[in-house]
Amino acid sequence: MVFWLWISLLLAVPPVLFGLVMAILFFYVRWKYMGYLTRIFQEKPLFIVPRGEPDASAEEITVVHPQGWHLRGCYFRTPAPQRKGVILFGLEFGSNRWSCRSYCEGLLAAGYDICAVEFRNQGESDRDPNYEPLQWVTDRDVSDMRAAIRYLLSRADADPRGIGIFGVSKGGSTAIVAAAEEPAVRCLVTDGAYGTHTTMVPYLKRWITIYSERRILQRILPTWFYAIVGRVGAQKVARNRGVVYPSIEKALRRWHRPLLMIHGGADTYIRPEMAEALFEQSRGQPRELWIVPGAKHNQALSVAGAEYHERLIAFFDQHLAQAPPLHPELTAPFPLAEHH
Repeated sequence: MVFWLWISLLLAVPPVLFGLVMAILFFYVRWKYMGYLTRIFQEKPLFIVPRGEPDASAEEITVVHPQGWHLRGCYFRTPAPQRKGVILFGLEFGSNRWSCRSYCEGLLAAGYDICAVEFRNQGESDRDPNYEPLQWVTDRDVSDMRAAIRYLLSRADADPRGIGIFGVSKGGSTAIVAAAEEPAVRCLVTDGAYGTHTTMVPYLKRWITIYSERRILQRILPTWFYAIVGRVGAQKVARNRGVVYPSIEKALRRWHRPLLMIHGGADTYIRPEMAEALFEQSRGQPRELWIVPGAKHNQALSVAGAEYHERLIAFFDQHLAQAPPLHPELTAPFPLAEHH
């Protein structure tokens, strides 16, 4: 219905007048609803974030960011006779480095070393007084994860095949952006990851229906219009916070390597259709989206249990353990990390 309304407008209205109408609508929506939009990028989520307990079997590490931040992490060596590969775990918003253990215990037992690094202002990592992390991925988060990637490539026991990444929620979204520019990342798994555009636009549409009684406005505004308003609002918030919000969708379109996306079928924060829309942006080969029935946000492990670990192991066995060595230039040591 909306499509035909727009076709009718385009046929009946001169281009100059059409552009004027759209400009008026844009400024009206911006004036009326920008406050609601900025809430999307500034309110903290209400769900409980898991935290793990320190584990004496892990190596405590410190990743030194190029700007001097000290990022705390842990490195678990597999108890298996032979190591299959190295996996960087992307942490959820607000969790600590030890939370990786429950997600990765199957991978660890199967032959993979696991590393988790806390972003700045998270866990025991250094505090940046000019930055308040929230659930949306920023350039700071991506920079910290890239420092962790380079750390793993600089270790004396670095794997010549590169690494894999497994990220949960914000850690998965951050991994998409960081890995897209890192050829040493051979494959990627996300659980509960969310995009920028594919999350923001549905929330915008939902909030306008809640706070506006102008039903005709809700029916005629196309998705691309919401996207423009949302982009302007996000840029405004980014300027106020002194950050950059990278496009998860654009990064995913640059990802052409193996991808497994996991998502809860009962997720009410990032609904399954949002995950599906994000997945459709991927150019990864091969790629798979696994919707876990009945699982809420970040609860796929609790619902799927053993199958969750089995799928992770099968994915990394195929796309990391069997990967050929990378060209030495892609795994050369990078002088920004130290560990103890």
